[in-house]
Amino acid sequence: MIGLATLSLFLLAVLALFLSPGPNMAFVLSHGVAHGPRGGFAAALGITAADLVHTLFAATGVTALVAAWPPSFDLLRYAGALYLVWLAAQALRSGIGGGLRVGAQARPAGFGRIVRMALLNNLVNPKALLFFMVFLPQFVDPARGSVPLQLVQLGVVLSMAALAFNTLLGACSGQVGRWLHNRPGAARFQSGLLAAVMLGLAVRLLFLDRPSPR
Repeated sequence: MIGLATLSLFLLAVLALFLSPGPNMAFVLSHGVAHGPRGGFAAALGITAADLVHTLFAATGVTALVAAWPPSFDLLRYAGALYLVWLAAQALRSGIGGGLRVGAQARPAGFGRIVRMALLNNLVNPKALLFFMVFLPQFVDPARGSVPLQLVQLGVVLSMAALAFNTLLGACSGQVGRWLHNRPGAARFQSGLLAAVMLGLAVRLLFLDRPSPR
């Protein structure tokens, strides 16, 4: 089991990470503005699901195996960038067609679809994969029992904290989206914002530095 002192330090580190702008924050904010609080919550759920998958990968050694194969980093980032460009194109097409609306009145991107988009976007991010492999073990103490079990415990704590933080973030950005609702040009602005964020994240992935071998 994880000690209370270690857990407290871990939560402080996690909070500092959450408050630093990153791709997950951008994804939640943009979907909250585009689709309302429900869209922000869907994005938060998808990110949490991906975090749990990354936790299992780290605890079972899958992440280490992937990281040990040099081309994996490039394959993941290129796949992720292509996926984000596709999402940007979908957002632009929805906006041009006038179909993008906030809230429950019209949902061009349903709740489940946003969850899946957030899940896949996080899973194909090589930085997220490596983060769990590097970050979680720093708070593991082999003297306190099973290392994989401690990794799972830490990953679950991180995932639940991320769900709470991103849900709040999505709710706040969703209120902005509601405020924009019914204003002239709101649909195109929301779709344009969503497309810009997705393209920005794609460019970020393409220019990620590959980790140096140690």
